[in-house]
Amino acid sequence: MDDVYDLYQRGMALLEDGHFHQAVIPLSKAADLDPEKTSIREALGRAYYRSGNYEPARVEFEAVVERAPTNDYALFCLGRSLMQLGRHREARKPLTLAANMNPRRRDYAIYRDRARKAA
Repeated sequence: MDDVYDLYQRGMALLEDGHFHQAVIPLSKAADLDPEKTSIREALGRAYYRSGNYEPARVEFEAVVERAPTNDYALFCLGRSLMQLGRHREARKPLTLAANMNPRRRDYAIYRDRARKAA
């Protein structure tokens, strides 16, 4: 049986190398073994998002936000996933929260404003 940490490391290496579809496999196995670990769920959300699977990405980022509501990056990614799904009205809240939590991130404000305009 694979160790959670080894699966996570394998998935992160694939993610960093741009192999987004392949990264989903070890990261989803790691998430199955330790579903409370937000770092795993966030990485899995990133892999899904970068491979164009926005609904599973939304689910993963939502799970991270439920466990870590002050994670501005997870809020931003949740908002972006919702935007990709055409759910601009719903995307406004997490994007606004992310932009307010980390005003130095210009991209957060840009996407918050885009969601507002599109809603």
